[in-house]
Amino acid sequence: MQKQRIILIVGVFLALVAVFLIKVYLDQQRKILQEEASREAAQSQANKVAVLVAKQDIARGVTITTEMVESKILPKQSLVPQAATSIDRIAGMFTIAPMVKDEQISLSKLAYVRQAGGLAEVTPVGKRAITITVDNMASLAGMIKPGDYVDLIVLLQVPMLGPDGKQVNQVTTIPLLQNVLVLAVGQEMGSSRKEATGRYDKEERPQTGGVASLITLALAPQEANLVIFIQEQGKIRLILRSPADSKISQMQIVTPNNLAMFLQSLLPQEAAKQDQKEQIIKPTSYVEIYRGLKKEKIPLSQ
Repeated sequence: MQKQRIILIVGVFLALVAVFLIKVYLDQQRKILQEEASREAAQSQANKVAVLVAKQDIARGVTITTEMVESKILPKQSLVPQAATSIDRIAGMFTIAPMVKDEQISLSKLAYVRQAGGLAEVTPVGKRAITITVDNMASLAGMIKPGDYVDLIVLLQVPMLGPDGKQVNQVTTIPLLQNVLVLAVGQEMGSSRKEATGRYDKEERPQTGGVASLITLALAPQEANLVIFIQEQGKIRLILRSPADSKISQMQIVTPNNLAMFLQSLLPQEAAKQDQKEQIIKPTSYVEIYRGLKKEKIPLSQ
C-alpha cells in the first residue's frame, strides 16, 4: 500500500513537471511568433508610405483643394514619379493634365498659378521651360495656344552611303518628342484663373496680334538639351494634338529610300497588273504592206 502511494505521488509530480515544461515551450513559441509578426509588421510599414490620391476625376486647369484628394498607404515600389505626400506641398497648385479617381497625385501634372509676368510659376515640377524659334508652318499659322500639347518632328541632313558607296547627306524626318506641353506662344502665357472651372481666363490673355515666331515648351532636362542641339542642326516642326489624346505612338523615321517604297505601296494593284499586261502584249515587230499608194503597218503577234 505504501509502495502504491509513492508511485502515485511520483506520477503526479512527473505530470506536473510535464505540464510546466509544455507551458514553457508554448510560451517560448508564442514569444517567437509575436517577435516575427512585429518584425514583419515593422518591415511592411517601412516599405509603405502615405501618398495623396484623387477622390474624384479632376479635369485639366483645376486648382487642387483638400476636398479633391485623400491620403492612402501604398507600397513604395508602386509610387509614381514625384508622388505628392503632403497637401501643403500642392496647396494652390492647378492641374496641367487630367487625373482620374484613385490616381496618385504627381507633381509632374501640377503647376503653380501664374503671377504677373512669371513663366516659372507655370512650369511643371521636373520640367524646364525652353523657347524654340519656329516659322509660320511650324506654328500652324499661329493656331497653337498656351496649354496645348504638340509633337516635335525634326528635319535633318543625315550622312548616309549612296549607291556608289560614297557618303551623301540625305534629308531625314525624325519623330523627336511626343505630348509636349506648350507654356507660351510669343509673349502670351496661360493667365491665372479666377475660377477653377475654366482652363484659363481668356479675357486676361494678351493679344499678340500676329503669328508668333517663338514657342516655349516644357521639357525634361535631357529633352531640352536634345532640342537645343537639334535646333542648331535642322528644322523643327510642331504637330498639334487633341487635348484628350496623350497616347505615345510608335513613329517611323522617313528617308528618301523608305519614302519611295511607301509611295510605291500606294499604287493600286490592278493598275500595276494592267501596266504589266500591256508590257507583255505590246508588239515589238511590224510588217509593212503597200496597197496602192497607201502604206500600212501590221503588228506581228507573239
